[in-house]
Amino acid sequence: MQRRQRGINTGLLLLFYEISRVGFENIPPVTLGILALNIILFLNPLGPLSEVCISVNESFYRKNWQRLLLSPIHHADDWHLYFNMVSMLWKGIMLERKLGSIWLAYIIAVFSVLIGVVYMVLEYTLAEILDDPTYKMSCAVGFSGVLFALKVLNNHYNPGRFSSVLGMQISSKYVCWVELVAIHLISPGASFAGHLAGILVGMMYTVGPLEKIMKACAEHYSHPGYQYSTPRNYDAYTGGLTEEEQLERAVLNSLNERDFGGATHNNVRRPYGFWLPPEQLSEEEMRRQRLRRFERR
Repeated sequence: MQRRQRGINTGLLLLFYEISRVGFENIPPVTLGILALNIILFLNPLGPLSEVCISVNESFYRKNWQRLLLSPIHHADDWHLYFNMVSMLWKGIMLERKLGSIWLAYIIAVFSVLIGVVYMVLEYTLAEILDDPTYKMSCAVGFSGVLFALKVLNNHYNPGRFSSVLGMQISSKYVCWVELVAIHLISPGASFAGHLAGILVGMMYTVGPLEKIMKACAEHYSHPGYQYSTPRNYDAYTGGLTEEEQLERAVLNSLNERDFGGATHNNVRRPYGFWLPPEQLSEEEMRRQRLRRFERR
């Protein structure tokens, strides 16, 4: 491990400011860990960028497979780190709350490797089609490929939103593709293949088989008797209602409680949250229920 030459890293200072503004207590553990890891390796990289970047020549032909793991967590300069980690900060907070810490960590680990593989496939394909060997020598570092994949996931779980790209309001359904082109036009040195690889891996998860494969692997290697990501049944608490229906029911009950002074017609206070009105039972049904209770005793 070697230390980066000291100097005024404005991007790093701004990154610390953004993190402090959000507050450490408001950042979930995996997101905070990813930020910390990238900052530490920026200040103390495991080697020169030429020894950790990923390319067809270095990673595939020379079998330096460790670069699949090293390239995403190293950055070219402080501004490269800043833009990537600020993006990770907000995407990580939203996705970790949605998916949970363990699953997000699993996703990031799998995505990091797969994006590197897809990146090399794209560069190799371009080199063969265009008959240009320089694509095989193109070496990339940075977390932006993973961020593009996470952006696909975030848009998938939060559809219908709009984002501003170069002053244009773009639907979340297409924003990744617009940003891919915009970044390449604004910053030609950015890795177009690396960003495209991130989008493709994200789509493999949202519309392809990757999510099912990951869940199957997690269940296979999990502790015996433990069903990974098996949804818990909350019907006893929610009455089988969706979140929107629960909210609507809670609002209506709140208004009803206000109308009746917080009590029912029988002066019995209703439970907090949504409320399901009792069924009107016939005398015959009530008699049968009493008999069943008596028999159980």
